[in-house]
Amino acid sequence: MSKMDSVLRAVIEAIHSSPTQFVLCLSGGASQVLGWLLSVPGASRTVLEATIPYSRASMVQLLGKVPTQSVCRETADEIATAAYNRALKLSMPGTQVAGIGFTGALASVPPKRGDHRCHVSARTQTGLWRYDLVLAKGYRDRYGEDYLTSCVTIKTLADVCGVSEDVPLVLQEGTEELRQAKVVYSEEEQFEQLLSGQICMIKFSGDSNSTSGGTRRVILSGSFNPLHDGHIKLLDAACRLREGGLPCYEISAINADKPPLGLADIKARSKQFHSAGKPLVVTNQPYFYKKAELFPDSTFVVGVDTALRLVDPKYYGNSTDRMLEVMEGIKQLGCDFFVAGRTVGGTFQVLSDVQIPDKIQSMFQKIPEFRVDLSSTQLRQAAER
Repeated sequence: MSKMDSVLRAVIEAIHSSPTQFVLCLSGGASQVLGWLLSVPGASRTVLEATIPYSRASMVQLLGKVPTQSVCRETADEIATAAYNRALKLSMPGTQVAGIGFTGALASVPPKRGDHRCHVSARTQTGLWRYDLVLAKGYRDRYGEDYLTSCVTIKTLADVCGVSEDVPLVLQEGTEELRQAKVVYSEEEQFEQLLSGQICMIKFSGDSNSTSGGTRRVILSGSFNPLHDGHIKLLDAACRLREGGLPCYEISAINADKPPLGLADIKARSKQFHSAGKPLVVTNQPYFYKKAELFPDSTFVVGVDTALRLVDPKYYGNSTDRMLEVMEGIKQLGCDFFVAGRTVGGTFQVLSDVQIPDKIQSMFQKIPEFRVDLSSTQLRQAAER
């Protein structure tokens, strides 16, 4: 093994030892990255997914639009953001994630008229890392250019993961220079990106132990104004019922019937979870069929009042078929519901009081012997008094 290979291996081992997980989208080069990452033990701890959107149709599907230019700084940023959103959906509560986007124009047949170049972006919650390199044309063959751009991509991963080891880049002196920059997003900018749909969620880390040992998210959605002991006991009970479940609280900044929450509201409510050491995500989806797309293979914890609405045809244009179609879609994404009893119309009701069609009966499970007669509304009213 050459000295270069030994140094790269050490860097990749350090990447795999970091707490950051990532999704890679590589187009037009850096193909050796995947082999390097997967050949070093520990890749399953860091690599969530890797894709190669090589064809034009693949790139359009990834970005949801036709890119302005296939190989440019803007497209690399957009690829990284798409990869970041994918990483958010695939990762567990409390996990640090990044999306890596690469786009390149390397030596090919017939020869390219323009510069041989690459653009690499890494999107995290707080910022965007950018790397740009114009290669000396004719100095290397295709393999050599791919090798160099693969090294640049590994350097990107190392920087994002906080790895101190340097990735050796053999550049032609005087003609080649790797340009680096970082854009830092404020909380206000992150929130604007969430409301505009540019990013699908914002994670607020809670207890660092919440990610250990579990394989399925157990999610309690609500407004949490304020968070109270009933919420915590409910989610704890659901996680005991779903052995190996990872607890997570979710707030949607966009409400189906009310104006969007403001940044001040989000900050105030997120502080509650930070103080309690509980993981929180803020999304832009008020409906469960959309939440299921954000959190595939998850269990949602709801009260019986929510379960009643989920299976009521009047919320689906008075169509039972439409209701079943939506619920089947949630089921196909690997999601189900744990249902807690609640007082509805002055009467305490449980799951058995809900008429659930046989086709979706398996999606609902009762949280047994759980009752907390407490609500955020009552606490707010008491505080106001």
